[in-house]
Amino acid sequence: MATVAVLTPHDVPTTLNYYAPTDDAAEPAYTYVQAVPEGKPRTNVGRDPHPVVVHDARGREHELTLDTAGFQFVKAPSAETKFDDEERIKTEYYKEVEELLKKVAGAKRVFIFDHTIRRRKPGDAGEETPGNRGPAEIVHIDQTYDASIARVRYHLPADADRLLKGRVRLINVWRPIAHPVAHHPLAVSDWRTLDARDLVPMRLIYPEREGGTYSVRYNPGHKWYYLADQTPEEVTLIKCYDSEEDRARLTPHTAFPDPTAPKDAPHRQSIEVRALVFDTE
Repeated sequence: MATVAVLTPHDVPTTLNYYAPTDDAAEPAYTYVQAVPEGKPRTNVGRDPHPVVVHDARGREHELTLDTAGFQFVKAPSAETKFDDEERIKTEYYKEVEELLKKVAGAKRVFIFDHTIRRRKPGDAGEETPGNRGPAEIVHIDQTYDASIARVRYHLPADADRLLKGRVRLINVWRPIAHPVAHHPLAVSDWRTLDARDLVPMRLIYPEREGGTYSVRYNPGHKWYYLADQTPEEVTLIKCYDSEEDRARLTPHTAFPDPTAPKDAPHRQSIEVRALVFDTE
């Protein structure tokens, strides 16, 4: 009879990068996504590193849900394994994500508006490009409340007024690619330990429009979790917005260095899919 391995919790002492203003902080926080005006920095948001402990959620997954903590760990094997074909991702994998969100989050309608693949090794020379991104090592939330509503109007203008009368969520679906995560796992923070004053709205300035994300100030009360040795069959659902105010509305998240990871373990690869989720149709 085969024996089943029981994983013991593996909490990780590490350092997370929080929000810090730079010398150009006289104006509200901003980042230029593409073209940068001459003589202006790309961003006026710096990094404020703090030691934290990221707790292993294995064995406690049932305690941490989208509506209580703002995130959820779900077993969800995929037919896609390589994630090396953009058309296949958009036609086949998007369908899987849509069905997952309907099943787990109770969505009636799902609109996926983009995805990001991260394969770049930390320390690689040269600037990041859409096809060569590394882990995002700063605490953030992908959308502000206002930017989430604007996303609905931007992507679904004909239906926006009707859709915004019901519950609207913006949920990221994050999955490792190829192998379990060792270096730079994804940490998510429990909504219940967040103070609204911790959130710093940051303008995302595109050539043709403007969006917004939240940077996050350090708060020693934040409680952080990850899923040790997360496999490609396991996803993290990350809530970035919820129009309902009586439950978790978002969750800060970030990649983090794990000093206990085996040096020869493969570098992290991952895909995150971002979706607008509607409950009324």
